[in-house]
Amino acid sequence: MSLILIADDDELLAALVRYKLEAAGHRVIVAENGAAALAAVEQDRPDLVVLDAMMPMLTGFEVLARLKHDRATAGLPVIMLTARRSEDDVAAALRGGAADYLTKPFVPEELLMRVETALAQARMPGQPGTGQ
Repeated sequence: MSLILIADDDELLAALVRYKLEAAGHRVIVAENGAAALAAVEQDRPDLVVLDAMMPMLTGFEVLARLKHDRATAGLPVIMLTARRSEDDVAAALRGGAADYLTKPFVPEELLMRVETALAQARMPGQPGTGQ
């Protein structure tokens, strides 16, 4: 299946998301801060990123901006999974190129469905960054 990067400094939450995604057949890597997330994207080339907004070193919003401004990663689907729930945060993330935005606490099955949807959309011909 797909390789998914979870970027979140909450170890328990990352473990829960990892378990759910691996149970669905995905391979998962975890980064505990924004800088590690960018390094993992460069090194491992995941198919999708689940990204927390509030992380050390670089925020999720900063990571999102860097990914979307780099031609090599601009088409990489990013799902924001964060406790930040203000309208401004949601709008900023979606305007910034996030494929989806889910707030904590969340239903793990809903996250899995959103991941599957984002992956399917990224594989559609004509989508940026898919090579199709």
